Amino acid sequence: MDQELKNTTGLSTESYKGVRDFYPEDMYVQKYLFNTMRNAVERFGYVEYGASILEPTELYKAKSGEEIVNDQTYSFKDRGDRDVTLRPEMTPTVARMVAGKKRELPFPLRWYSIPNLFRYEKPQRGRLREHFQLNVDMFGITSIDAEKEIIATASEIMKSFGATATDFEIRVSSRKMLNFVLHEVFALADDDAHTITKLLDRKNKISLEAFDTQARAILYKNTDIFIELFGKRNIKEFKKIIEENFSSSVVGLEDIELLFESLKVLHIDNVVFDPTLTRGFDYYTGIVFEVYDTNSANPRALFGGGRYDDLLSIFGSERVPAVGFGMGDVTLRDFLEVRELIPKYHPSADLYIAHAEGALQKDIDLFALSLRQKGINVCVDLSEKKVGDQLKRASKEGTKFSLVIGDAEITTKKFQLKNMNNGSTSSVTEQELITIIISQRN
Repeated sequence: MDQELKNTTGLSTESYKGVRDFYPEDMYVQKYLFNTMRNAVERFGYVEYGASILEPTELYKAKSGEEIVNDQTYSFKDRGDRDVTLRPEMTPTVARMVAGKKRELPFPLRWYSIPNLFRYEKPQRGRLREHFQLNVDMFGITSIDAEKEIIATASEIMKSFGATATDFEIRVSSRKMLNFVLHEVFALADDDAHTITKLLDRKNKISLEAFDTQARAILYKNTDIFIELFGKRNIKEFKKIIEENFSSSVVGLEDIELLFESLKVLHIDNVVFDPTLTRGFDYYTGIVFEVYDTNSANPRALFGGGRYDDLLSIFGSERVPAVGFGMGDVTLRDFLEVRELIPKYHPSADLYIAHAEGALQKDIDLFALSLRQKGINVCVDLSEKKVGDQLKRASKEGTKFSLVIGDAEITTKKFQLKNMNNGSTSSVTEQELITIIISQRN
């Protein structure tokens, strides 16, 4: 049929490469993801906001990084000759919004959103050209308590989906620490430090030989110490190498140590130190973190975030401390699928009503109206097919209960309620029907 449609109209029924159609079963899962996210973050007091998918391109040129703008955005000229971009991320947008009403807003702010985002990149597992992403941000807190709450919120979201602490790992580093090590310890100029930061961000995506070669072109005799240092996952060992080779303490490490202690109080123990973690965006200024899947079938970063205290300054605003993260729906769904945590599809209707001979449509409509007013979701068959075919449709749609209304049911007000899962039937009144359906809702 699809091929026939394509041949006769010249149009393909395929969606644009790298994006998704959401059929009812897909939308059911998406709704579950969004509702679970919302419930988890709102338990911490976060409130929802929204914005258009269109932003001035200059917003991303200012802070997201040249790679994002030049290689990964959908950008174009509008009819007013303005440069416009479909947002590739939400953080610059929320920073713009906060800066725009900074004097009116009651800080600290706890905001979240689940926007649609667009990036032009090669579609692959866990990465598409369009996705939805939960964004959670806190503005106005300078202490490590903000990072503690943000990471605790991220951990709570994962557990709300049925994950245990062994299912994921929270990797933590600091851009403040990294900048200090590169500039003050290894004495790199800004351009070289930026290159090394991008190299660390790609460390797990290239070979050890390529990493060594590229690092050696900048670090020369310090390359071996650099590779040893950034191979450590223990803060004390990391600190010891610097002290022994450079006689220097490390700015930023104390924040990580304090964060780990604070999280342990909240019984969050699946946190590890990873100095190679940089996050790809240029606007991070302090703690950064990423949540990793520990399952060998899906070994990858799921989502992450960090502190970005300077981002509002691009709008001419005063410096506002901020911490946040973004959780994409594509990687989250992969995480849930490998653990069989995706919920089974259920249609929205509680009850399917088949139309038998002798019943007037207006009587069925009034009965359905009465049930809906009492909280029951009702689907009425309008096909005029045989009763057997109508019930087959109810079964195919997955509706849990059905009944057939004919002249006798209209007269007696008694109905044969059928459980479509096990085939059992029971004679019920309208109120009994309501009681049964509500008590057996999933």
